[in-house]
Amino acid sequence: MSSSPLSLVRFAGLAAAAAVASAETIAQINGDKYLSPYAGKTVSNVSGIITAKGPDGLWLRSSQERKRSDVNSESIYVYGRSFTSNLTVGDAIVISGKVEEYRSSKDYVYLTEISSPVLQSKGSSGNKVEPLVIGKDTLEPPKEQFSSLDGGDVFAVPNNVSQISVANPTLDPTTYGMDFWESLSGELVTVKMPMAISKPNNFGDTWVYGDWNVTGKNERNGLTITAKDANPETIIIGSPLDGTKNPTTIKLGDELEEITGVVTYAFGFYRILPTTAITVKSSQEAAVPSPTKLESDGTCSGLTFGAYNVENLWAQSAHLPTIASHIVEYLNSPDFMFLQEVQDDNGATNDAVVSANLTLSTLTAAISAAGGPNYTFVDIAPSSNQDGGAPGGNIRTAYLYKPSLLRLAKGNPGGSLDANEVLPGPTLKFNPGRIDPDNAAWTASRKPLVAQWEVIGANGTGAHPFFTVNVHFGSKGGSSSIQGDARPPVNGGVDDRQAQAELTADFVKSILTHSPTSRIITAGDFNEFAFVSPMSTYTTLSSLHDLDAVANIPTQERYTYLFDMNSQQLDHMYVSEAVATAAGGKAEYEHVHVNTWADKEGEVSDHDPSVARLDVCS
Repeated sequence: MSSSPLSLVRFAGLAAAAAVASAETIAQINGDKYLSPYAGKTVSNVSGIITAKGPDGLWLRSSQERKRSDVNSESIYVYGRSFTSNLTVGDAIVISGKVEEYRSSKDYVYLTEISSPVLQSKGSSGNKVEPLVIGKDTLEPPKEQFSSLDGGDVFAVPNNVSQISVANPTLDPTTYGMDFWESLSGELVTVKMPMAISKPNNFGDTWVYGDWNVTGKNERNGLTITAKDANPETIIIGSPLDGTKNPTTIKLGDELEEITGVVTYAFGFYRILPTTAITVKSSQEAAVPSPTKLESDGTCSGLTFGAYNVENLWAQSAHLPTIASHIVEYLNSPDFMFLQEVQDDNGATNDAVVSANLTLSTLTAAISAAGGPNYTFVDIAPSSNQDGGAPGGNIRTAYLYKPSLLRLAKGNPGGSLDANEVLPGPTLKFNPGRIDPDNAAWTASRKPLVAQWEVIGANGTGAHPFFTVNVHFGSKGGSSSIQGDARPPVNGGVDDRQAQAELTADFVKSILTHSPTSRIITAGDFNEFAFVSPMSTYTTLSSLHDLDAVANIPTQERYTYLFDMNSQQLDHMYVSEAVATAAGGKAEYEHVHVNTWADKEGEVSDHDPSVARLDVCS
């Protein structure tokens, strides 16, 4: 699917009785709400100057001067491919046509347009067309809220309690980001000093902000998602109107040349269709981050723990050697690794194979060949096609560890369907084992891998026991666009993650009930933000501490993933009170942005790895 208007499949707009009306201005057609008061009516004597042309139509601006704070857009899209053939930018025309509300999916916001246009008259040509400079000729985009229908929190639960197409709220572009972009629908605009805050998607579209105030800016000039704020001040740059192609090598933090284009809505987002392709002005240095400075001291007081979603890794993955080098070079060969998205030995071949021994032994061999340690690995193979992911891939969580430093305490591995229990000690019935694998919360989702470890002393005896929980909660698949019709937006899978968080927290709580001073580390891909339920529930029920907060990582630097306009954190590490306060609370933690900083070609996984140095001495 392309973001060009040429590719849009047209469906019927809002049903309304056909009628004829005479509209004085384009602003009247647009109205001060999302849906036009003229929807379904045929209008005549609509005059304006052509500001831009696309493959399927043109954009028409009224001769009325637009005030900076205006709510009603003075421009509109005129749909009709053959209609544009003898017209050009700068022509003054008068048309008639039918006002329609169009969207290609019921999940999107409607776009007001004029269809079936008829040229009533053509006046002067070569009229000067001046774009509106966003933030100068217009208001600045609001920085926190998307819509008045979100109740002040775009992440609120329950989701989809209201829809823009039903409520049709009056626009307030001073407060709500979606209202701001809707008030500019069809306008020719300029973004000064644009900053790229994402990699291009598969269609070459890139999210940016311009020289206006923003929130959540991180050191890479991306915008990090924070509580109640998912950065509505941003805009996606779509397919160029002249048929050129946007570059595919844009990276987070690239400075771009000034962008001029028309504001429209398509594929779930407000966007600017530029008159020509984006040009990169400069890129941030360094191109890749420095390796972590965290080093293990080889004792219980300074062990290092890495975490990495290795994105569908199997024995013959092309990215396996690079994953290995990341662990060695960027994570400094942690003593212990939490891995997610490890596939079985033949990857996404849908057969009876579920073992990942070949996958994990190939990875550990590659780590050793890259100059790293000789890791030992442990996992529990899932039942075939019961843990989600690509059919036949049988993704699971797994551990790597240095056998010279660590070992399982009384190892007694459980099977894929064995429910682990906490026994007096505390110790585990199965080590490692899975948390309540038959529970419906884990349907088509990974089950947490729980283990108890001990540090090997100089004389070979084990001491300083600690527990780990390796998680990969259910995905956000099925989510609606953050700029879609549903308000608040649908957070796909949130009910499953809520149940998974509660089950995992209850298990952690049972360890702490036996011994409040137990040292526990949970890490992995939680597929959720720390400030959103279910994660807020998880920390409350489990009494664990967010290691980002313990280590005082600035809020805007807490990201491991790029999605749409946001730098965001789906990967977390949580620790018990004993770990958080050990050695005077000197726990250390880093997110190593080796993938979010790279261009699309240099991205090895869609997640950044993280590494911590922790004291687990009992």
